[in-house]
Order: sequence, then C-alpha cells, then structure tokens
Amino acid sequence: MNIKIQNLLSQGERVTLECKKAQRSVPNSLWDTYSAFANTYGGTILLGVYENMTENDPAKRFEIIGVEDADKIRKDLWNMVNSKEKVNINLLRDEDIQTIDVDGKNVIIINVPRATYTERPVYINNNLTKGTFKRNHEGDYHCTEQELKMMLRDANEAGNDGMLLEYYTMNDVDVPTLERYRKMFQTLHPEHQWNSYDDKEFLMNFGGYAKDRRTGEEGLTMAGLLMFGKGLPVRERFDNLRMDYIDKSNLIGDQRYSDRLTYDGTWENNLFNFIRMVIPKLTRDLPRPFSMDGVIRTDDTLQAKAIREAVTNMIIHSDFMLNGILKVEKYDDCFVLTNPGLLKLPIEQIYRGGESKARNQRMQNMFRMIGYGENLGSGFPLILNAWNEKHWLKPELLEQPDLMQVKLTLHILNEPINEPINEPINEPINEAITERQKAILSLILQKPLSNRDELAEKTGLSLATIKREITILRKNGYIDRDGSNKNGQWLILKRF
Repeated sequence: MNIKIQNLLSQGERVTLECKKAQRSVPNSLWDTYSAFANTYGGTILLGVYENMTENDPAKRFEIIGVEDADKIRKDLWNMVNSKEKVNINLLRDEDIQTIDVDGKNVIIINVPRATYTERPVYINNNLTKGTFKRNHEGDYHCTEQELKMMLRDANEAGNDGMLLEYYTMNDVDVPTLERYRKMFQTLHPEHQWNSYDDKEFLMNFGGYAKDRRTGEEGLTMAGLLMFGKGLPVRERFDNLRMDYIDKSNLIGDQRYSDRLTYDGTWENNLFNFIRMVIPKLTRDLPRPFSMDGVIRTDDTLQAKAIREAVTNMIIHSDFMLNGILKVEKYDDCFVLTNPGLLKLPIEQIYRGGESKARNQRMQNMFRMIGYGENLGSGFPLILNAWNEKHWLKPELLEQPDLMQVKLTLHILNEPINEPINEPINEPINEAITERQKAILSLILQKPLSNRDELAEKTGLSLATIKREITILRKNGYIDRDGSNKNGQWLILKRF
C-alpha cells in the first residue's frame, strides 16, 4: 500500500480524516465534510476507500477499492467547488487535489485547509443556516445558531467590543474603577493630553463610549461597560457571562478552596476590577529576586509579566456574547485560565507568535496603555520564554469546541528529571542547610512519594512550616516534584 495512504489510515477516521467510496461520482456528503473541515481544523478526504464500521482494527477496517474514472471525478470536483451554488467559497488550490495509485487502484486525496476567521463560515447549497457544518470526532454536524453567530462576529475585522449598547450611559460607569484606571494611565503617560479630558471624552478616545453619527445615538460600548461598568448593569446586559477566581492551593482536609472571588456583592463586577484583584493573587507566590533601581524596588520578574500577559490575553480573546465563565483557577502546581470562545488562529500559529487577532481590540488597547499586554503577536511567546527560563513544563493551550471555550494551563513545576536520586548519600552535609531542612530531605530520600501532610506528621512541624521549607528547598535547587501534588513523587536534585 502507498506509504502516504497507509499513514493516513493507520489511526482510523478522526477529526481530520474522512473516507468515502465514491467509485463513480462525487458523493453529496463530501460537501458536508468540506464545510466541516473548513470550519474546524482542516482535514483530508479520501475518495475510493471503503470503511467497514463494524471492524475495530484499523488495519482491517479500511479497504482500497479505488475510483473508476479519476479524471472525471476531479473535473466534477473543480466544477462544483468553483460553483457558488454548491459552496460559498473555494479554499482549494491545484495541489490540494491529487490522484495516487495504490496497488493499481486510483485514490483521490483532497486536502481541505482550515478557513481563516475572515472566510468562516463556509457553507453549502446557498444555505447559511442549514449548510454550515463543523467536525466533531468522526462526524460532520450542523453548526448551532450560537456557533454560527460566533463565526459571523469573528469575520468582522474591527472586533466585537465596539458595539454600542443601547440605553447604557455614563451613569452605568463605576467611577472609582475608572479613576483607578486613569491614575495608572497618568503614571505611565504623565504628559498625555487625555489626562485633561473628562471621563466621557476619555472613554471615547479608547472606544469605551461611542456616538452613531447617522442616528445621533450615543452610549457605552461593550468595551466600556465590561471594563468599567457597575456590577449590576454589567450583569443585566451580560447575564450570559460570569467571572470567577478560585484558589485550590494549600488545601487542608476536606477544604474545597482557600480563596474565592465571584459575584458576592463585595466588588463591582467589571473586567478591570477582576484582573486588578486576580493578578496579585496569582503572582504573590512566584519567586521574586530582590533588586533595587536607586531607591525603587524593581523585583518584577519575567514570570510575573507572563502571568499578566496570560490574564490579559484571556480577556481580549474572549467572546463575551457566548454563555460561559471567565475563570481563573490556582492550584499548588499550576494555574488554569478558561475563557468563552474558540481560537481565531490555529494553535501552532499562536505558539509561534507574530500575529494577533484579538476579538476585543478596544480592551486590548486599554490594557496596553497601562502596561498590560505585549506588542502585537508577541504575547504568547513571552509566556513560553518565561516558563522556559524556569524550566517549567510547557504551557498547554487547549481548544474545547464542545464547551465553546479555550483553556490555558500554566504549570509551575519543573520538567521531570529521568533519574531521581533516591539512594543513600554519605557525603558531608552542606552547612547552608538547616537541621529542619535536613530532616525533611532525609524523609523525602526514604519515601519519595510522601505528601506535605505526611511530612508534617513525621517531622512534627506545622503544614505551613513544611510548605515554606519545601518552597525554600525547591528554590535553592535541592528538590523538585515529578507529577502532581496528589500522585507525584519528590526528586532530590542536589546532594546535601
């Protein structure tokens, strides 16, 4: 069997592969798949391959039967894909349709690229509502109304957050929130002329307040209300959205969380307040070297900057018209950031950087003007560089189409070392290690699977003291953790 076909079939049909018999003609179902691949991750369609759905073994599941007249089928394909009656846009180039000989039988390979956010939705039969498909596992499914609206919003190059909100005025702005923002802006831009503007004119220059020249209607935009609005108007207009921070680190016993920030009436629920309170909670436990610039302490680290970048990215890429939660979770070994909406760009392109397509461009500018957010396209590489500097596990960006959300996991533990040192060590003790720390190291050496509670019980120390000493030992490079706090093991990295 042709190696290329063999490799494609070895994993069976999946999100990016579809097989069809198509011996004599182009099957109608091909266009459902064309639309689904284009609207999801792209994919490959094989014509002339029969799939036996009852066979579980991939080696036996697929049968190469070939097509009878490859030239005719390819001609029909091109005629249809270039016809506006079949599909609304042709994404295929000449090299995307090939005929390959497999043991004397012709198989047609069609590589359907992922459509860009400006090209989506890709639909068939001149029917936007019923002709738009997405790919899910091994099948093609009609897009929901919510998914379709999201794609149409994303096709707007101007972004989502400039929408003027009818009946929402400056009375819906939380003045203390806006004042805090203006003080940060003035600190960074003391000579800027906007500092002399009143609040309404100030917001207009950021796109937080707008006026329709045609109708004369004016009011807050989505960006203005979500960033600086009072909690009640924000909840009224965006009742589909929740902001939530939960700290699940340093838990004791049956404790569910150690800190929580949600809609409880103690703060005005807008985005600026949310990040202003959440970012310090995430960064306070990060290692910070003490340094001075004259009389000013300058202990901001690359990792702290990366956290600000990650939280900022979460907001500027959210689709706030979807039902969802803007959630930040803190664990002992990682931070997890979740936002509503799917990725506008392919994941591999985001990891490379160099291009930014924020949904909320006005919010992006608001953040940038107070020092939050890197230059266009450099944000995610900054996060990767910061984590690489500490040898922490690579950040994981995951798109979850079923939940209509994106999740970013930032691990704060090192890459595991292949050969942990667990044998007895007889070399002299390092005088820099305290007796308490030596006791902890000795216990870890004997039982690498011990958790913090067990170490506290064996040493007679409080859990808080154990956590503090563990932090010092990790910071000084004596130990690290392989795996999670619950199921991992300690690694001794340096002799003591």
